[in-house]
Amino acid sequence: MPVAGILKKEVQIPPEVKVEQRGSEIMVSGPKGELRRTFVHPRLKIELKGENAVVWCELPKKKEKALIGTWAAHIGNMVKGVTEGFEYELKLVYSHFPVKISVKGNEFVIENFIGEKRKRSAKILDGVKVNISKDIIKVTSTDKEKAGQTAANIEKATRIKGYDLRVFQDGIYITKKG
Repeated sequence: MPVAGILKKEVQIPPEVKVEQRGSEIMVSGPKGELRRTFVHPRLKIELKGENAVVWCELPKKKEKALIGTWAAHIGNMVKGVTEGFEYELKLVYSHFPVKISVKGNEFVIENFIGEKRKRSAKILDGVKVNISKDIIKVTSTDKEKAGQTAANIEKATRIKGYDLRVFQDGIYITKKG
């Protein structure tokens, strides 16, 4: 029977995933790796009960209700990341000038984009792998936010300014998220 005034969200944890809590830090480890995240709020609490992580608050206000769902989603994404991982697929599109793309250290380098002499580059965040096969780029990571930010950095590096986007459709675009 639910207690009046307490809002709870539960996140199921599969048996192959280990979740630990040290103060406000949550550590999730599984077959694909380990993730850490700090959750700090004076009224929200996270408890680990058996195979569930419970995010709850007593007498929550509107913003705290929203934050309960957000924290539960973050923990769910951490669990999914260490079991399945996250992958973004991008496609390189060009019409006239052949574009050369490569990965050098923690940078994604784009050469000869729209015939430009200078190289364009995008930052690859720590813990993210970028694979290139012809005109398909795959960004994979256990952390959803880092994978998404790296894909966005690559897409933003080829943004064209000052041209009609209906005519000049060259660039790198996100085609799949998952």
